[in-house]
Amino acid sequence: MDMMSMVSSLLAARAGNTQMQVAATIMKSNADAEKSAVLTLLGAAQQSASSLANVGAGIGGNLDVTA
Repeated sequence: MDMMSMVSSLLAARAGNTQMQVAATIMKSNADAEKSAVLTLLGAAQQSASSLANVGAGIGGNLDVTA
């Protein structure tokens, strides 16, 4: 194996490592964003359930959300 092949393979390996680090960072960021969205939705659902605790039976049962 000549010197140029070895240098090229080392550079390719380093570039691959960098790409893997960037991909891992992006995946973690996406996972954190999804977690935040889920926690927000769960919190909103809990708040709306508690705010409807004092209304009569059947209120809010037929909600049209086609708009």
